[in-house]
Amino acid sequence: MSAHGPYTPTREELVRAISDKPVNPTLKLAALALGLVGMGLFVFGAFTGNDRAWLALQFNWTYFTIISTAGVAFAAVQRLVTARWSRPIVRIPEGLVAWLPIAFVLLLVMLFGSGDNLYQWKREAIHTHQKAVYLDPTFFRARGVLIFGAMTAFMLWFVYRSVRLDVGVMPEQGAAWARGIRDGMRRGFGDERRELHSTHSLLGKLAVVVCLLFGWGWPVLAWDYSMSFSLHFQSTMYGWQVFMGGWLVMLMLFTVAMRLWRSHLGVERLITESQYHDLGKLCFAFTAFWGYITFSQYLVIWYGNMPEETHFFRLRLMDPWGAATTAIFAMSFVVPFFTLLSKAAKLFSPVMATVAFTSALGIWIQRYIEIYPSVYGVAEHVPFGLWEIGIGLGMLGLWLWSYLSFMDAFPKMRVFMMTSPYRDEVQVPVDPRTMEPLPAHE
Repeated sequence: MSAHGPYTPTREELVRAISDKPVNPTLKLAALALGLVGMGLFVFGAFTGNDRAWLALQFNWTYFTIISTAGVAFAAVQRLVTARWSRPIVRIPEGLVAWLPIAFVLLLVMLFGSGDNLYQWKREAIHTHQKAVYLDPTFFRARGVLIFGAMTAFMLWFVYRSVRLDVGVMPEQGAAWARGIRDGMRRGFGDERRELHSTHSLLGKLAVVVCLLFGWGWPVLAWDYSMSFSLHFQSTMYGWQVFMGGWLVMLMLFTVAMRLWRSHLGVERLITESQYHDLGKLCFAFTAFWGYITFSQYLVIWYGNMPEETHFFRLRLMDPWGAATTAIFAMSFVVPFFTLLSKAAKLFSPVMATVAFTSALGIWIQRYIEIYPSVYGVAEHVPFGLWEIGIGLGMLGLWLWSYLSFMDAFPKMRVFMMTSPYRDEVQVPVDPRTMEPLPAHE
């Protein structure tokens, strides 16, 4: 901050800051190696008919994919409210879109390659007509491909158009594999002011679709790829509780990534304690909201006391699952809620990083607990070991590699929206064809 307000860099300063700081290739290679080893373990388990390999793939897929879609949804929300505070940092969650093509391929593998090893209800006779129709294999597969396919396509389109503005005004730089994509983005790039308004208008429409697909699509996908493992359980709040956990993890990891990118790029004057505090408050708020909907779902089922509902929570509060269920509550609510009451905790990076990783690990355990007790029931011990950890680390490696590859290939900050002399015209939308302000009703 200067004496006269927030620091505004010149385009040359910002381009120089982000162009000279490529991602460490050793880090990318290590992430890729971890991913290949983990996926190799899955392939071995799949070909030997090990159910746990498929279950580990499923719950880890859900965990990482919700986080990635939540990152793009966050960027879409920033566009819908025409936010200015997030311009220096919003490319950080946008980069998570790179995971979605990989996630789509993995979804196809699970839907068409798992047979009876994954979705246990395929082995049972479904006596309820409505559930039999809903879980019909053809309808089940088509639903997932269409919903997640649409989510992936619109999120890729949204981020492509956002990144295009920056590529269009920057000199050629970035990973060689994406040179063709960047060339395509520059093709037809015209007058800066007209590009700003036409892109801003299109992003506004895409942002609406992205948010609707995220908010409607994930409850349906959560019913299919999580709740359906317990064939006789149903809860209208289940899908919301699942995808809100992913949204919370996205915010937590966003706070850590923001600090790392700030240090790596040396942009301390652009990413300030103001953003630290704002994201910290969001982490606190959504921790409270996650706790609210989690307890609300439990409370309604508890006082309803209907056997077809209570068995789900009763099983998860019994041995050997009870300790993990308690850990979820402690790690994803108690620790972050009471720690983040303090403003100092939101600003102090070691504390914020500890809270973020604790919360993220808690939600990862929740993704596990949502599925495994429904499959193994009252077990003598928790089936948790090489398959869950190895495949989880493999998924983490692929997820990090895809993200780092994106950030290495495209501008790491929204250069255009921070340096264009027309950037604040978007607060008053105009018709991109005539450049005249739109009437209020439009």
